[in-house]
Amino acid sequence: MEDEHYSSPLIAKVSFHKVLETLEEIAESDVDYRSDYAKALLRHTAPFPELRDGITDLSLLDKHEKLIKNLLADLFPTALTNNEIKAATIPFFNITFNHSERFKKILTDAGQDFNISIRNFDEHQFYVFCGCLILNSYYGYHFDFSQPLFYDIPDADGVMKHYRIMYNGDFMEFIPTDKVVDITDEDVKLLMDNFDDLELWKEKFPEESWISKGFAIVSLFDATTESAISSLKSNLLVSDDFAEVNVSNFEAIFRSIYKIPDLRIGFTEVSTDDNLFKLAPFEGIKSHLLADKKEINCNTMFCSNTLDSLLEQRKYLIISDVDTYELKNPEECDLVQHLRQQNIKSIILAPIIKNDKLYGFIELVSSRAKELNSINANKLTYILPFLTDTLERYYSELQNEVDAIIQKEYTAIHHSVYWKFREEALTHVNKRNNRENFKEIVFKEVYPLYGQIDVKGSSTARNESTEKDLGTQIQKLLTLFRFIFKQDKLPLIEQHIYELEGISEELTKELKADTEATVQNYIINEVHPVIQHFDTANSVIHDKIAEYFSSLDNKVKMVYENRKDFDDTLSIINKQMAIILDEKQTEAQKFFPHYYERFKTDGVEHNLYIGASISPKHTYSPIYLNNLRLWQLQAMCEMENAYYKLKPSLPYELDVTSLILVFSSPISIRFRMDEKRFDVDGTYNARYEVVKKRIDKSNIKGTKERITQKGKITIVYTQKKEEVEYRRYIQFLQHQNMLGNLIESFDVEDLQGVTGLKALRVEVAYNNADNAIGSYSYEDLLKELSSK
Repeated sequence: MEDEHYSSPLIAKVSFHKVLETLEEIAESDVDYRSDYAKALLRHTAPFPELRDGITDLSLLDKHEKLIKNLLADLFPTALTNNEIKAATIPFFNITFNHSERFKKILTDAGQDFNISIRNFDEHQFYVFCGCLILNSYYGYHFDFSQPLFYDIPDADGVMKHYRIMYNGDFMEFIPTDKVVDITDEDVKLLMDNFDDLELWKEKFPEESWISKGFAIVSLFDATTESAISSLKSNLLVSDDFAEVNVSNFEAIFRSIYKIPDLRIGFTEVSTDDNLFKLAPFEGIKSHLLADKKEINCNTMFCSNTLDSLLEQRKYLIISDVDTYELKNPEECDLVQHLRQQNIKSIILAPIIKNDKLYGFIELVSSRAKELNSINANKLTYILPFLTDTLERYYSELQNEVDAIIQKEYTAIHHSVYWKFREEALTHVNKRNNRENFKEIVFKEVYPLYGQIDVKGSSTARNESTEKDLGTQIQKLLTLFRFIFKQDKLPLIEQHIYELEGISEELTKELKADTEATVQNYIINEVHPVIQHFDTANSVIHDKIAEYFSSLDNKVKMVYENRKDFDDTLSIINKQMAIILDEKQTEAQKFFPHYYERFKTDGVEHNLYIGASISPKHTYSPIYLNNLRLWQLQAMCEMENAYYKLKPSLPYELDVTSLILVFSSPISIRFRMDEKRFDVDGTYNARYEVVKKRIDKSNIKGTKERITQKGKITIVYTQKKEEVEYRRYIQFLQHQNMLGNLIESFDVEDLQGVTGLKALRVEVAYNNADNAIGSYSYEDLLKELSSK
């Protein structure tokens, strides 16, 4: 007899030889009624020597079912057959027979298609455990290989029950075959240290090298609640994120614990500060209190007494029968109606509390009355601690993630300078009575790098989109009002036609700063109320009005097509450029830690500051500044190329220009506590900020031509050595097919308080936009510098 799935070192023979030997002893005894009973059994079994020699054909177990039942009657008392879950078996094999009546009923309820098998018991465990049985029973060793084994068997309602397996092997013995391998003490030591080496176990216990003769008794203990709670803990520990817990497994575990096949679970977050029930950020876990809403005011769901019991006293809310509850608590009719709409007839709400903080409520609901009640609510006592710890951990991690996003997206504390802020903060934490003001954070002798990729003519494009939308809406309104006027010649309608025609005429001229707001206020506050007044029973007018309003944007109630296209285009450009820059920055930080910040305006600007004071634990060298400048130039090339590929798919046609500002003198930057951002420090350093703010709108000296052009990168500098440096970088990137051959050189017009600026302008090699643009490292730069 073999297990239907696994190879085995055992040839399993079901034999009752030990029982028969015991019966033979009893037959020779002096107690007549026992002797006669034993002799009768022996007489009935005599024609069937396989009962003593061993059965390998399972069909014989069915053939001798009644005889086997009589043989094992002393081991399976009739008086206990409806209580005990017992059967005869071969340990670890999925073979059971001679079941007690309770065991039979459990298997019947599971269904004809159900095949009993040990949970999470694979071929490796099966083989090693069989080997351990042989070592202990035949060789006399004492390997403790016991571990909790379970059968998972569904009941008649489909609820999964979990049964602990216990074996009694008193009626078994192990006999070596001619395939056996002698086991020495050295072999045992080797096996002891190599549970995971299946091949070693197969070497020492070859397949079918032993015979297991006899049978074992398996007794099952209903450990559904304990096993389900253990599974719950395992599910919660699988992931650090409560939102990733498998909801179907989660619900199945609760159904096993409560033995309720239609049990559903949910969770509702509570914001006590806002007095709100809120949908928690757990994908797949719904809130039965909220149903299809994201949040509701606590007072709209419960009366004050119930709400006080939930939020203040933090007691369970247990409704075993919704209909009966309504009769006793008519003031809760809103809650009852809300539950009925979801086919909820019984419910338990249990608060999740840790360190006196209320996170929300676990919801247990059933579509049948009395399934959930104050008695089985006590099972939550064993479950809630695990849920509470997991939820607290999740919310703590969620807060950390939120803080990280705030720091990354909304504040200027870059990780390269975090150490300085931490030092200052720790100083105040360690001196809790320190009433001194926080010191301003200053970094001296740092070299700035500034760059921007700007949307060209964004103001003009925005005005054009506004003119188109307003013009379209005015024409729609004129058409509608003229139609209404034909139906009802009222002077008020004629007046609005006159005013709209005047606005239409104004829109053909240059758009003023307040035109958009003025026209929008006029339409929403004066025109739309008039239109709605005429939206009466006249079906023709109603259809025209409905057609007009359906053409408007749902949020702003205006024609918003061209402006939306413009806004979407600007947003897409900014997002893509920022993503590329951020990804490239991760690489650049590896050269030498430096401060980095970027801003989204009508394009993307970035500031870089590098110097010894930023990262005092690293040895600073001017070569890192050179490398960062080269990195910046190639990053601008990559952003230009990315835009080139993005442009055809954009909803609004826009172009971009790129600019780099070179500043070779070191400056100081100070963190402005009031503005929560870094700024240059000192009067002399302010010159750098002046140039930054004004340079992109500058012209080539003596002309009306802007220094920036689409398809080109402009590099502004003041010193000849800077030009020489950047020409070498340009030459290097030309060699890499990232920049084109055309290089222009010119003077920049004088700015207020700033003169002597010069610029290089080089075309971007868009023809290589489909090529992967690599990042060139410190080693690449050294090679380039050494080749000169």
